[in-house]
Order: sequence, then C-alpha cells, then structure tokens
Amino acid sequence: MIDVKRYFQQDQLAKAMGIEILEVGSGTARVRMPIREDHYNSLRMVHGGAIFSLADLAFAVASNSHGTLAVGITATISYLKAATTGTLYAEAKEESLNPKLATYSIRVTDDEKAVIAVFQGTVYRKGQPLQMP
Repeated sequence: MIDVKRYFQQDQLAKAMGIEILEVGSGTARVRMPIREDHYNSLRMVHGGAIFSLADLAFAVASNSHGTLAVGITATISYLKAATTGTLYAEAKEESLNPKLATYSIRVTDDEKAVIAVFQGTVYRKGQPLQMP
C-alpha cells in the first residue's frame, strides 16, 4: 500500500501555502495551515481561497487513503466565521464509500476550535491504485 501522506507531500500548492498533513486514517485526514501574511485578502482576513485549499487537501488525502485513485467531482464550502490569526485546521471524515463514488465532510476550525468553514465533497474513484509519480 502506498504511503498517502508521503504522496500528498508532493502537492506543490499545499507546500507553497504552508499546509502540513498531520494525520491520515482510513477515510480520514487532518491538516493544518499556520496563517501567514500572504493568506490575507484585502480586508486582512484569511482569503476564502486559502481556506478552500486547506479543506481541499484534507478532502484529497482522506479520499485517496484507501489506495485507490480518487478525483474530486463536486465540492461546496460555507464560510461561517472570519479567521485572522493563529492556525487553521481541516479535518476530513468519510460519509459514504462505494466502488465508484465517495463523499466527505470537512470542518475547518481555528486554534479555539471555532468552526470557520464546512466543506462537502464527492470523488470519483477511478479503480486504479494510487501510485507515486
């Protein structure tokens, strides 16, 4: 079985954004992103795209954790609270899994465990093993 954490450490956008994979389980993942200056929008709040990218990496790691190549086909996010300092965390949980489709819910929280955003995504499972490039 492939080391999913090692596989996703090659994600160049996540690396550039300072996103770190903390945990990988069967259908689960936990990642974090320390908030930096370059994450801010013009209102000095963390940009929605940065929050989405954090949640999206947790989604990708969790959905590929079974070792089968999975690609996102839908994703939605709701922003609930502004984030300005500290560290953001995204925790992905598998809600359903079948041979072709799987659905995940991801909660983005801050250092105080306040919910910043909720993300839901569905993947298409290609039926191919995940392989290192």
